[in-house]
Amino acid sequence: MRITSTSCICPVLVCLCFVQRCYGAAHHGSVKVTRNQTKHIEGETEVHHRPKRGWVWNQFFVLEEHMGPDPQYVGKLHSNSDKGDGSVKYILTGEGAGTIFIIDDTTGDIHSTKSLDREQKTHYVLHAQAIDRRTNKPLEPESEFIIKVQDINDNAPKFTDGPYIVTVPEMSEMGTSVLQVTATDADDPTYGNSARVVYSILQGQPYFSVDPKTGAWDRWKKYSHFHIDTSLNAFHSHFADKHAEVLGVIRTALHNMDREAREHYSVVIQAKDMAGQVGGLSGSTTVNITLTDVNDNPPRFPQKHYQLYVPESAQVGSAVGKIKANDADTGSNADMKYTIINGDGSGVFSISTDKETREGILSLRKPLNYEKKKSYTLNIEGANTHLDFRFSHLGPFKDVTMLKVIVGDVDEPPLFTMPSYVMEVYENAKIGTPVGTVTAHDPDAANSLVRYFIDHNTEEDRYFTIDASTGTIKTAKIFDREETPWYNITVAASEIDNPGLVSHVPVGVRILDVNDNPPELARDYDVIVCENAKPGQVIQTITATDKDNSANGARFHFSLDEGLSLNPNFTLRNNEDNTASILTRRRRYSRSTQDIYYLPVLISDGGVPPLSSSSTLTIRVCACERDGRVRTCHAEAFLSSAGLSTGALIAILLCIVILLAIVVLFITLRRSKKEPLIISEEDVRENVVTYDDEGGGEEDTEAFDITALRNPSAAEELKYRRDVRPEVKPLSRHHPSSSLDSIDVQEFIKQRLAEADLDPSVPPYDSLQTYAYEGHRSEAGSISSLDSATTHSDQDYNYLGDWGPEFKKLAELYGEIEPERTT
Repeated sequence: MRITSTSCICPVLVCLCFVQRCYGAAHHGSVKVTRNQTKHIEGETEVHHRPKRGWVWNQFFVLEEHMGPDPQYVGKLHSNSDKGDGSVKYILTGEGAGTIFIIDDTTGDIHSTKSLDREQKTHYVLHAQAIDRRTNKPLEPESEFIIKVQDINDNAPKFTDGPYIVTVPEMSEMGTSVLQVTATDADDPTYGNSARVVYSILQGQPYFSVDPKTGAWDRWKKYSHFHIDTSLNAFHSHFADKHAEVLGVIRTALHNMDREAREHYSVVIQAKDMAGQVGGLSGSTTVNITLTDVNDNPPRFPQKHYQLYVPESAQVGSAVGKIKANDADTGSNADMKYTIINGDGSGVFSISTDKETREGILSLRKPLNYEKKKSYTLNIEGANTHLDFRFSHLGPFKDVTMLKVIVGDVDEPPLFTMPSYVMEVYENAKIGTPVGTVTAHDPDAANSLVRYFIDHNTEEDRYFTIDASTGTIKTAKIFDREETPWYNITVAASEIDNPGLVSHVPVGVRILDVNDNPPELARDYDVIVCENAKPGQVIQTITATDKDNSANGARFHFSLDEGLSLNPNFTLRNNEDNTASILTRRRRYSRSTQDIYYLPVLISDGGVPPLSSSSTLTIRVCACERDGRVRTCHAEAFLSSAGLSTGALIAILLCIVILLAIVVLFITLRRSKKEPLIISEEDVRENVVTYDDEGGGEEDTEAFDITALRNPSAAEELKYRRDVRPEVKPLSRHHPSSSLDSIDVQEFIKQRLAEADLDPSVPPYDSLQTYAYEGHRSEAGSISSLDSATTHSDQDYNYLGDWGPEFKKLAELYGEIEPERTT
């Protein structure tokens, strides 16, 4: 190799030595060499006797960020075939050839025309070839070489994230890891100290520290002992094209940092390259550190003695006071529970914990009475519920205080001697009968007089009165226990000196029973006796009811009316259990003789005085089966004697209904059958056709227009059908210009037929129209005897007027003919 530029001797020698040392360390002396190179293995030298190499060029490097006015010289290509006469032409191809790198094709000098940035591209792979300028034939085979961009310290370290927000528990040990930050340097970590970063704290001492580690340099040293490739391209792919990432660990620098003393810290971390030397570039970031709480503070009451005033009128269950112990911790570490551990008021008061405010709520369990006890003493304890045993040496995590409760004297309303009263009064008692007395007194020391009254808020309160001074309750109406057995009223008492203080007490009044209702049968009994009954047979068991209670009517006695004669048909037996049985006294009963019997029964109770009532039982005689089942009673017995059952009667009635339906249907069909228009096919002479319905007479002109049948000359205008309403405008009809008198009947009918076929306003069906016109100006006269005007008949038609209104029109027609004939 021949070096033509002394300016790059040192960098080339350093690089070659460095690469040679790495190659030897990585491959233990096994190196691939080309011709004209010497291989050194373990101190031995071996020379290859080969032809000299035809190519000689420099180890090429180019500095990044070159700002000079002239192109930067990179190196020189030279071939042994070059005699200096300009016959050799050098050609450069590959990355950046012709744009970034240019070559003098005569001398082989390579220059860089642009400022390069190593952080964008670390090296360029190019191809060189020497050819004969005259023949354009290659003098040397094409060879590949690399131009490496040499790094300068032009990039400051940068933190990938930031600012940072992190927490660490308070009271942590010194050296506890808080956060690991990362700074990156875009410079080459394999060349010099441009990417060797160290950390320092600019703000946050003496509370925190950072490890001044240079992670990129350590990784390069580890890599150099690990592996290196003989290819320069592979060498650069490991480090030269990567940014250096350096890690820094922030740690606590003090013991037992207390959150309650200081909670937030702002730490500024600096990362500086060139191993922290003067002239190195630096970057910084901010780390906001917050100490989180632990339970390291026990609760404490601000005072050891408290005093609370509670009026004696406080309601049971109401909150009468609050107490709180302070805890410097937060969250669940400050949760606590309050308890009453001793004192003479532990049974009168209770305490609970409000989880939101962490206060102890003191409530009243029993009513207070200033006249009986004027004060209470309570010992209250507040203790943490979530303990951290690491800090148990800072305890105990509870505190005790004493609370003195003073009962306040209050002017209280009157106090009744009983919480409620129950009184009794007999029904039917006179108005003003005393029911009972209520008593109340003033519990205060003044012992004021008490006035009683009934509020009369309900209807029941109006049935009683009370003495305002004594509290005696009296009746205001006559009561009926069977109507309302119980009344509830409210009595009020107030002090005469202070009427605004009122107390109330409920009073229940029970109405006592007297025997004022006679017994009566429990229900209306339907007693049946069979015709084949035997003597002494029980046909019914009866019972009675009494509106009075059991003390005045639970014992009933049944008997027959003693005022009547002995009943020969039935008797009654008292069963001594508030029931009685009806028994027969003879063998057989006959419905034909007597089908209903009446039995009077007398019922009496056991009250004082005893009351009785009389009821009459109705006993029906019925036909029964042998086993005693009732077969029928009353009128049904006659049908039964004929041997007809209910099913047979239903079948007979159904047959009768069917026959009636058949008869009605036959009559309906007979009436709807039409008579033929011609009575006899043989007789086609003058016949009178009879119809069951009557037409509308001359006024019925909507059915059919027969004008055209009478005379064609009368059809001067077009007549449309009146029975069908046209939906489409009819076609215009053009009548022939000839006179109607000259139209032949056959031609007239054809014309009408054509118009009917073309008329869209008529329904699409065929109709048969019969024309009875005999022709115009026929020489033959009419042969009809009804319309003959030339035939003289001597028949007299006046008798038609005597035939009734049905022949009135016919009589008028023939009555007009006779005068015409006479005329």
